[in-house]
Amino acid sequence: MRIEPELRRSGVQFENATSWQTPTALYRRTSGWVAILAFVLAVSPTGCTKKGAATAAAPPEVEVARVIQQDVPIYTECISSLDGYVNADIRPQVTGYLMKQNYQEGTVVHKDQVLFEIDPRPFEAALQQAQAQQAQSEAQLGKTRLDVARDTPLAKESAIPQAQLDNDIQANESAQAMVAAAKAQVEQAQLNLSFTKVRSLVEGIAGLAKGQIGDLVGPTTNLTTVSQVDPIKAYFGISEQEYLKFAERISGITEGKRRAGERKVLELVLSDGSVYPRKGWLVLADRQVDVKTGTIRMAGAFENPGSVLRPGMFGRVRAVTGTDKNALLVPQRSVVETQGSYSVVVIDADSKASIRPVKTGERVGQMWVITEGVKPGEQVVAEGIQKAREGSLVRTKQFNPAGQGE
Repeated sequence: MRIEPELRRSGVQFENATSWQTPTALYRRTSGWVAILAFVLAVSPTGCTKKGAATAAAPPEVEVARVIQQDVPIYTECISSLDGYVNADIRPQVTGYLMKQNYQEGTVVHKDQVLFEIDPRPFEAALQQAQAQQAQSEAQLGKTRLDVARDTPLAKESAIPQAQLDNDIQANESAQAMVAAAKAQVEQAQLNLSFTKVRSLVEGIAGLAKGQIGDLVGPTTNLTTVSQVDPIKAYFGISEQEYLKFAERISGITEGKRRAGERKVLELVLSDGSVYPRKGWLVLADRQVDVKTGTIRMAGAFENPGSVLRPGMFGRVRAVTGTDKNALLVPQRSVVETQGSYSVVVIDADSKASIRPVKTGERVGQMWVITEGVKPGEQVVAEGIQKAREGSLVRTKQFNPAGQGE
């Protein structure tokens, strides 16, 4: 291509050799060469932009896992709430002013440990009064005994009327009754005095104190609650149909043919999704099915060393009720939920991505049972799903669950 004619048509003027000697000519000459350079770059067929556009982008890399086929257990799972195996409300048995709190809230207390103390002075005074009354009654009894012993031979010799002896005997019997009543009052006063020390009824974790120092408390006052949490109970409800699957086992426990805790078949899934490491056992079933909900309340128990589990926690109790033969499993992270529908991204033999709707079943650990939509041995994307678009090419590498989070 000839540059000069093209530049002349575009308005670029060339000066003769003598024009280089003046500043104006130099400026014109320089401007002309700038225009020439710009024109050459514009019409050049080998520019940088065209070269960059010609470079093809590499396919994105995703991690894939094969669809596994194997037998998996079928679980029946129910929402549960935890409660103490024994919950003892600590209430004083006498009325008085609260003087001391002898335990630290939230700690383990032992049976018969003194938790609170009520002002004992009124009860000490009542005990002293009862003891004095007993002493007086015993003195009166001693006198009547002497009267009977003295008048008995005199009445035999007719030295005194028989009626006088009869009166002495009656007075003696009355004095004996008064002594017995006085002893009972002393025992009651001693018992009331001992009740000023409010003790724990069971060994367990003591809750927050609901009574404060100086409060007037009585038998209707709940000072705190002590819960036995090892083992701990888990309450849950199952349908009548599910109950029938366990009816024979439950009846064996109810009738005493089998010991509770003999078979540990219950698992507890905590609120954070983790599975409690110790299996539990069935303790009891309620006496009837709730006619409003069609469920029956059950109770299981779990060993709880260290008191990790606490009353009031929620979880899910589950037990194996069957086996799903030849189930198809994919990693849970491979399944995408969109408005109640589920799908996975399948990579074919040509490394092309295909979004495929699926139907899901139970979750088994970190895997998910797929009941429809995939075949054994197919590869599904487990990491990098957002990179794989319908029909696009991808580069694959094997998914490594153990390597996640490194």
